[in-house]
Amino acid sequence: QVQLVESGGGLVQAGGSLRLSCAASGTDSTFNSMGWYRQAPGKQRELVAVMDRGGSTNYADSVKGRFTVSGGDAKNTVSLRMNSLRPEDTAVYYCNAAFLLWTQRYDYWGQGTQVTVSS
Repeated sequence: QVQLVESGGGLVQAGGSLRLSCAASGTDSTFNSMGWYRQAPGKQRELVAVMDRGGSTNYADSVKGRFTVSGGDAKNTVSLRMNSLRPEDTAVYYCNAAFLLWTQRYDYWGQGTQVTVSS
């Protein structure tokens, strides 16, 4: 059974930095993509940043230039470096990993880690 375990959330002042990490277990296959989504209170879950197996990345406009997604040295790991944090970045951040089999996408999610940015 695939499991994603996140770490690194917390409370930080505006302008500060945090690093989130995620490691997957339960599979010997390499995910087609890994990345991060977030959900703020009263809002829908949204994509923050994702990296595919080839190293291509995609970022939400709101985090471009401030956040960096990267793969770890170990297979099926991903990190998110968050700089210049803003109060509006406050949310629960979820690690996502996905397999693509033909036209079918299989998503796996971590339990979420809280990021709170104080003004």
